[in-house]
Amino acid sequence: MSAVAEHGHGHHPHQAHHFHSMDQQSSSAKLGMWLFLGQELLFFAGIFMAYIYLRYTYPDMVLAASHHLDWKLGALNTVFLITSSLTMALGVREAQLGNNKGVVRFLAVTILFACLFCVVKFFEYKAKFEHGLLPANYWEGGVDIVSGQPGPWLFFGLYFGATGLHALHVIIGIGVLAWILVRAQRNEFDKEHYMPVENVGLYWHLVDLIWIFLFPLLYLVA
Repeated sequence: MSAVAEHGHGHHPHQAHHFHSMDQQSSSAKLGMWLFLGQELLFFAGIFMAYIYLRYTYPDMVLAASHHLDWKLGALNTVFLITSSLTMALGVREAQLGNNKGVVRFLAVTILFACLFCVVKFFEYKAKFEHGLLPANYWEGGVDIVSGQPGPWLFFGLYFGATGLHALHVIIGIGVLAWILVRAQRNEFDKEHYMPVENVGLYWHLVDLIWIFLFPLLYLVA
């Protein structure tokens, strides 16, 4: 039985009064999400431009400093995020079919992979702190890796800035995914009302996409 029939209304119970139909409401929500994602891309574009400047101004320093990153951990996190994008897409598909149990199942797996990503990043950051590979070491007279060029503090300043902001987006994503999972447990989604799941999916795919660029730029410098 549809959600409309259960509530005995002529319109969907999740349809806001200022929209004429669920299609109009869904289109508006999707447009808002795409605008948000657009500004997120502009936000990270500044970070990528800073990397380009650093890479071409101090190539030897970037190359030497990048060798202190563990590409295997970066690759592992890449696998986690790509797999989570797959489970997220499957969760959206289940929402479109009105299968809330399937939404819960796939979102739970997505959250699991996101948490694994954070665990790996924690140990990676921990190793950098233990070895003193921090931007603050510049003020403490950190040793240059390459003679005649800035020390690794400059590279790791960008590294921590870029990956830290990305990790923050992952943590926010975990919270939003958990919120959608709870709503799915309450059977709030159906074939007409699945836009919240789809919009969160778009956000999560952006998080994945940004990491796909960060991984080779930071870890696979050649």
